[in-house]
Amino acid sequence: MAASAITAAKNVLRKEIKQRIARLTFEEKHSQSAMVVHKVINSSEYKNSERISVFLSMHDEIHTEGILEHIFKSNKKAFIPHYIGDMMEMVRLHSMEDYQQLPETSWKIKQPPDEEKREDALETGGLDMVLVPGLAFTRRGLRLGRGRGYYDKYLSRCVEVTKKRPVLIGLCFYEQLCSRIPVTDDDYVLDKVFYDDKEETEMTAM
Repeated sequence: MAASAITAAKNVLRKEIKQRIARLTFEEKHSQSAMVVHKVINSSEYKNSERISVFLSMHDEIHTEGILEHIFKSNKKAFIPHYIGDMMEMVRLHSMEDYQQLPETSWKIKQPPDEEKREDALETGGLDMVLVPGLAFTRRGLRLGRGRGYYDKYLSRCVEVTKKRPVLIGLCFYEQLCSRIPVTDDDYVLDKVFYDDKEETEMTAM
């Protein structure tokens, strides 16, 4: 498929997934988020990781505050995205109090002020695990982002600088799952995708 056709297909899928998410109630988002957080903190990937990158969720993403709380209780190290222009860094977050005091950007995402100096993950040993947001995912780890390429560019830098690839875990609502996603060679494939499997829940309840 030509690059222009892939871009067009991605844009169509983004619109569809945004409509699916928009139909979710706050209660549904909260319930699914709780299940995903449970899956993350009980996974072997998480248990074996010390330096973990966590995205600070927007209203249409899995709520990640519970993961942050567990990281601090477990004496692991949390790193969060800091966006400046077309670049993204991962910087240290020290506590839930630190999180609560972060200002919001125009995108309604919490992040440290640009002038504030914080520990940069790539300067102090890299990352063991990156929790990755997105608009659409397949069960096998293909991902559709929002179109800016922040994570794919950052992960390439991460591998280049630290000479290791962190474990990549996607977090999503069940409604964000797709059977297929158009991708290019620049799109990273995730190691796992955690979601609230409604089919599994319904079968268990029967």
